[in-house]
Amino acid sequence: MSCNFNLRTLRQSCPALALAASLLAGESAVAQAPAGTVEPVHRVANAAAGQTQQPTQVAARIAPPTGAAAAAVAASESPFDLTQRAGEHPLMPALRLAEQQVKQIDANIQDYSAILYKQERIDGELQEQEVAFVKVRHQPFSVHMFFLAPHKGRECLYVAGPNGEKSELHARDSGFRKKLGVFKLDPDGRLAMAGQKYPITKLGIRNLTTELVAVASNDVNYGECEVRTLQTTIGAGGDKRPVTVIEVVHPTPRKNFRFHKAQVFIDNQLGVPIRYAAYLWPQNPGDEPPLEEAYTYMNLKVNNGFTDADFNPENPELFKN
Repeated sequence: MSCNFNLRTLRQSCPALALAASLLAGESAVAQAPAGTVEPVHRVANAAAGQTQQPTQVAARIAPPTGAAAAAVAASESPFDLTQRAGEHPLMPALRLAEQQVKQIDANIQDYSAILYKQERIDGELQEQEVAFVKVRHQPFSVHMFFLAPHKGRECLYVAGPNGEKSELHARDSGFRKKLGVFKLDPDGRLAMAGQKYPITKLGIRNLTTELVAVASNDVNYGECEVRTLQTTIGAGGDKRPVTVIEVVHPTPRKNFRFHKAQVFIDNQLGVPIRYAAYLWPQNPGDEPPLEEAYTYMNLKVNNGFTDADFNPENPELFKN
């Protein structure tokens, strides 16, 4: 009996088990570091010599579910209120939660570091998964990326201009191209966007959450929407994180929908999404939906105290020889 047949049977007989099976089937694609990959050490620029500043952890400030939602098996262990109110669209609880998360990020998270796992379909072709150590600061919006795989040593730095205006991207390639030095690029330009679906200005958990709000705000205007939730963990070794998974499915392809299936993994302790994966409609009935894009933030450490020096291209810790 084939795996496809088993999954089809599960979808028909028990949607909750089907969701669990699909998550397990895709476990190898969720944030597994390539062999030999080690997170680089980046000392906070304003930390005193010999001292390591401990990042703080932000607890979720969202009321636990009550009433019928608390009795639902799929959401019984979730710390988030995903109660669907009478007569409302099934996406509304997730939309409310995402809007709350944007406010929570703005109020409680100034910066963070993480290992980013990114895989995108570009021009119809699924690209190789990229892995990068990232540092992000929200005000002013600043990003430093050091790629760990497959182009180990590639490095990018971006700091928004006054009032969030677009500025230059500093980038240096890996391998023999590293000798060419650091280039200043338009973040939306052809060179910066080569092999990328979105510019660096769209990177990060806050941008991901605001995009989820925008997509959900559109989709609540239409029917043909199924929403399921599940409790699971993602990560490897000692970094397994309990998460609430919200899966949204649009069974029928429509011009007003961007995806067939999307899964949002919300960290139960931090209260923010740490993984998003979207899938297209399968070409044939019963086929597994092809991955369109996936972004996972692991080893997330918030409020490190990053300063301007951490995103200064003249910092000797950046763009090392």
